[in-house]
Amino acid sequence: MGGFFTRERFGRPQIVAAFLLLTFLAQCLWLVSRRNTKLPADEVSRIVIGRNQWMGKAIASTPQGAEDSHLSPDLGTLSTEAKAYDSAHSPLWYLIAAAANTVFTKILRVDPVKFWGWLAAMPFLIFGTLLGASLWYVARRLYGNAGGYMALALYCFSPAFIQSSALWLSQPETGAAWGAFGAVFTAIAVAHTLYAPREVVLWNWRRIVLLAMSFALGVGSLFSLVIVVPIALGFMLYLAPTRRLAALMIWFCACFLALLLLFGTYAFHPGLFWQGLRHADYFPILWKAYLMPGAYERVFLRLGESSPALLLAFPASIVAFIVWPRTRYFGNTAPLLVSLLFLLLSVGTPHVAGMGFQLMALPFLLVFAAGVTADLLESPQRGLVLACLSGLVMANALWNIWALVQAG
Repeated sequence: MGGFFTRERFGRPQIVAAFLLLTFLAQCLWLVSRRNTKLPADEVSRIVIGRNQWMGKAIASTPQGAEDSHLSPDLGTLSTEAKAYDSAHSPLWYLIAAAANTVFTKILRVDPVKFWGWLAAMPFLIFGTLLGASLWYVARRLYGNAGGYMALALYCFSPAFIQSSALWLSQPETGAAWGAFGAVFTAIAVAHTLYAPREVVLWNWRRIVLLAMSFALGVGSLFSLVIVVPIALGFMLYLAPTRRLAALMIWFCACFLALLLLFGTYAFHPGLFWQGLRHADYFPILWKAYLMPGAYERVFLRLGESSPALLLAFPASIVAFIVWPRTRYFGNTAPLLVSLLFLLLSVGTPHVAGMGFQLMALPFLLVFAAGVTADLLESPQRGLVLACLSGLVMANALWNIWALVQAG
């Protein structure tokens, strides 16, 4: 333990990051406390269906899960579910939603009705905090402390992530966002280790497992996030041009483990697993939306609602990226390309419940903006950039806190 708490592993940057993450968690808890005790019918339905699978009654996201789901009299009436496979989510989505409720009910023997709202939000509060920690870790490794601080500061005062983590008038999508973010950057990390003079597959087994878990969490929470699987492979092949066979082997291993994990969420029932994958809607794109100006306006407005600071930081970063060659390197280009792809997909999916691809794009947008800002802080205009950045982060934080006070 003495070797863990060293200045390199746990110093001032980690303390600042922990303080910001605690601030984020406090805002989420405030929103949870402002919620009504009676949850929306769709949220109750999601939890009960997941709890039924935890108790061995039925498998979620399948017809039997909808048929066998029921509520006790003191929890109200369950909304009617279509007797079909869930085309957007695997059973993992329901299992996560009901995990805290099941633990408190069965293991700790606590009446879940008294803590209904807290138990519903608990898994996604954890995912939101872990996503913030992952964002800070990636941005700091890529751009230093300045990049890590900016990315985390904007994340911790982002209304979209606070609302999604607290389930405040939003779908539980932080798990999907963490899975997508982890899949892309774990793949990049794996590719950078392929030149080590060791047996590739055995040396990377931890990262293979981490990549598989990211695939499973992302795709299991939202089937349309299957797109991150080829994205991860593309980055691995690009970063290791002389070790592409090894990269392909690692990717195949991760995909196999991810499928095995998803198979487990179907209780290892091959028929239901196959039907669930067959009925999944992997590309719920409405192509006509790309010809509708309103679809682009919707994405722009929701981007401002998700993180007001990005309305200034992202265009400024794009201009700097185009004008200043120093900012055009892989560490900035990769998150930019992924975020633009997700934003483009969000234009074509206007009817998807929740924020969908737009929420998935936000962490990558924050990483890109942090990277360009870190480069600008090393320019002769450091003082001006620092003053603008400080004002932007402070104004964003104050605006978000004011909105939180008005909530409920």
